Amino acid sequence: MQIKTIPYDFSVCKVADYSQTDMDSGFCFIGRTDEENSLVCLTDKVPGNAVACENGWRAFRIQGILDFSLIGILSGISALLADNGIGIFAVSTYNTDYIFTKRETYGKALEVLVKAGYQVVSCAEPEC
Repeated sequence: MQIKTIPYDFSVCKVADYSQTDMDSGFCFIGRTDEENSLVCLTDKVPGNAVACENGWRAFRIQGILDFSLIGILSGISALLADNGIGIFAVSTYNTDYIFTKRETYGKALEVLVKAGYQVVSCAEPEC
């Protein structure tokens, strides 16, 4: 399985609303519940109406389109990283999964995945 690195810094935020969110940015993940409006975005695109924000995240994605019938892909990666003391934040989209780790553990996470047999490829701007 191929893992593709994403060469940007990300922030995880809580926002008052999405009115100041740059929805045209290359990466923008939103989640809305009855309790909050969450946003994962490029750090340089954090909106002015963020009421809480945690910076310092890096990301990689499971490359390709994952069929909904596939079982355990995210579970396997998260367990592997957890066994190596690496915390994650995951976002699933229709096509695939994105896995975020803190900047300090990103390199170690990629090393662990390579040792486990995953193929890690780099994404260069602007192809990401």
